[in-house]
Amino acid sequence: MRWINKIIVHCSDSPAGRNDKAADIDRWHKEKGWKKIGYHYVVDLDGKIEKGREDWEVGAHCKGQNLHSIGVCYIGGGGGKDTRTPAQKESMYTLLFGLVGKYHCRVYGHRDFAKKECPCFDAKKEYQEIYDSLKIK
Repeated sequence: MRWINKIIVHCSDSPAGRNDKAADIDRWHKEKGWKKIGYHYVVDLDGKIEKGREDWEVGAHCKGQNLHSIGVCYIGGGGGKDTRTPAQKESMYTLLFGLVGKYHCRVYGHRDFAKKECPCFDAKKEYQEIYDSLKIK
């Protein structure tokens, strides 16, 4: 297993309501010449969590940060808007709570490492409660 020191949240930049899946992202990434989907998890509009890469695999989701991170992508965020559904918010919180507990790390947004509005909200602030409840500094 590799050392994980951060979870990085992304959005797929899909228009609101378009029901893209991990298989679509896998195809998009392969069209860019990548070997497969760059994210480890994808959260669908209905809250279903789809597996992308295995946690032990190095991701391809945030330049300069892939070696020691897990990439989580939610479907949506097109037009720079926070389009998360209530089901996505709930599933993402549960997923991130589990990952932070497992790896004892923090959650960031892609925007914290690149000049992008991805995701379309402040992930560090949004998930602060997770660290507090797990007593992670």
